[in-house]
Amino acid sequence: MTSSFLDNAFFRNIYCNLASSDSARCAGGGPFGDGLFPPGWEWFAFLVTAFLTVFVVINGALLGVNAYIWGERRLIGRIQGRPGPNRWGPFGLLTPVADLIKILTKEDIVPAAADRLLFFLAPFLIVVPVLLVFAVVPFGSSSWVADLNIGLLYVLAVLSVESFAPVMAGWGSQNRYAMFGALRAVALLVSYEIPMVLSLLGVLMIAGSLSLVDVVHAQSVPFILVQPLGFLVFFIGTVAEIQRAPFDLAEAESELVGGYHTDYSGIRWGLFQAGEFLATIAGAAIIVTVFLGGWRGPDFLPSHAWFFIKLTGVLVVMTWIRGTLPRLRIDQVTSFAWKGLLPLAALNVVLSALLSLIWPAPTNGELWIMVAINMTVAAAALIVLGQFGPKAGERPTPAPVSTLREATPGGGN
Repeated sequence: MTSSFLDNAFFRNIYCNLASSDSARCAGGGPFGDGLFPPGWEWFAFLVTAFLTVFVVINGALLGVNAYIWGERRLIGRIQGRPGPNRWGPFGLLTPVADLIKILTKEDIVPAAADRLLFFLAPFLIVVPVLLVFAVVPFGSSSWVADLNIGLLYVLAVLSVESFAPVMAGWGSQNRYAMFGALRAVALLVSYEIPMVLSLLGVLMIAGSLSLVDVVHAQSVPFILVQPLGFLVFFIGTVAEIQRAPFDLAEAESELVGGYHTDYSGIRWGLFQAGEFLATIAGAAIIVTVFLGGWRGPDFLPSHAWFFIKLTGVLVVMTWIRGTLPRLRIDQVTSFAWKGLLPLAALNVVLSALLSLIWPAPTNGELWIMVAINMTVAAAALIVLGQFGPKAGERPTPAPVSTLREATPGGGN
């Protein structure tokens, strides 16, 4: 039962200190000799180890949210010429703690006409799927919760469940502004889900596996170089999927008051915010794992340090985008997905299939040849898209009023 789990160094170090195991990988036990628990209690040691592993990962992710909130506020403050948080604690480090206390002490209001079941479930449905993603993310050379052979498919499947949360929140609130925000969120998620999935097919062809651990091992050359179009599509799609600026159309304050979570307050509103920041960290972690080589790096730093340095870099870029680009219109966002990212993703799939046919198991030198070919095609594709793709200022031409009346049954009456 524990043989596959013992590949995880974190799990192995805890389990071998608790269980009286005959496994050669636990030979010598830990500081408690053969194990803290007597023979026959290996099942209990397994449960305790699994609980501690999940506990550490979940609480680490939640602490990461607090750190990221502080870092984002400080960085956006620098970008926009504002001080940023600096009152609570040194450099404002206790500001996220103060915000948490404020959220916990606020009154939890439920609209009288709300569908209570949907209204209560929506905040949890936006947080739980994101936490499940961290189960397959390898944080180091041998540190993960589970190494699934369908890791990429698992991530896409779990995150797709999150799309139900805006609909449940908007419908459950019985509020027209919340419902419009929910419909916008779903339209955005559907638009960008297809290009994101297609962008990962090139990675699958080269790595030959859906396991995130195997994907990292396959990156003797980082896939950001081997798959530049795939990286670009997946990065933009990730920012759009987590509904961060400039894609935060589902919660446009000037139009929708606050979007699908308009009627939420207190801790339930806090769960929506936590879900957004958790999704940002999870998305950045997937980008680091799939395209930036994960934990790989020179040996003068531990593998975990390389992973978190890369993760911090991706989060800084996402924050930079949020602090500089203005919010787009909803028609611009969906048009960019269908007319811009989808053709790029399809081109990347075709090119990756051709190169994989030529080099089924590419060597390091062949990967660098792929880099040169893919970089050239990516530059040409972006130039063509810039010339003939959707323009930033264009607006859809509305149909004449007379045409609309004729198309309406009994029009004009």
